[in-house]
Amino acid sequence: MTVFDEAVIFAVEKHSGMMRKRESTPYILHPLEVAAIVGTISSDEELLAAAVLHDTVEDTDATMEEIEQRFGPRVAMLVSSETEDKRAELPPEESWRIRKEESLEKLKNAEDPAVKVLWLGDKLSNMRALYRAWRVAGCGIWESFHQTDPAQQAWYYRSVDALLSELKGYEAWQELHALVEIMFSDTDW
Repeated sequence: MTVFDEAVIFAVEKHSGMMRKRESTPYILHPLEVAAIVGTISSDEELLAAAVLHDTVEDTDATMEEIEQRFGPRVAMLVSSETEDKRAELPPEESWRIRKEESLEKLKNAEDPAVKVLWLGDKLSNMRALYRAWRVAGCGIWESFHQTDPAQQAWYYRSVDALLSELKGYEAWQELHALVEIMFSDTDW
């Protein structure tokens, strides 16, 4: 069995029963979509494994140590690049900006180019879901988020878009960029 096969099984087990926020779909579809997007750019098995594992530490009982032990140090590093310190001592609304700034700093300072490809897959999958919801509910979609200010959301997604711009030759980045522009065209930051 490949590292990717093992990662898919692990992610399916860890996300079992979870549903995607604001959608009535099994959560596992998101990490699988991220892997599919990443797969349009790279066939790197460790990167593909990290794509399906990217939310396991942040959103399940999986630990970074478990990821490293089962899938190796590079997969763990890639997953870590996508894992926020949720700061359990603070309400998510209060820690949102800090968490996003720290995440952007990780992305900016990434040494392995695979980090940016992983981020692109994740953020494109997220933007696709946001766009579907936005088409139905308009700016009301932000009311169900920890950060309800569309200007703050625009700041974050535009920052990600800019940090990933070296991938602009890929259709995935072009789609992400187009969705960011469509959704946040009326938002100043």
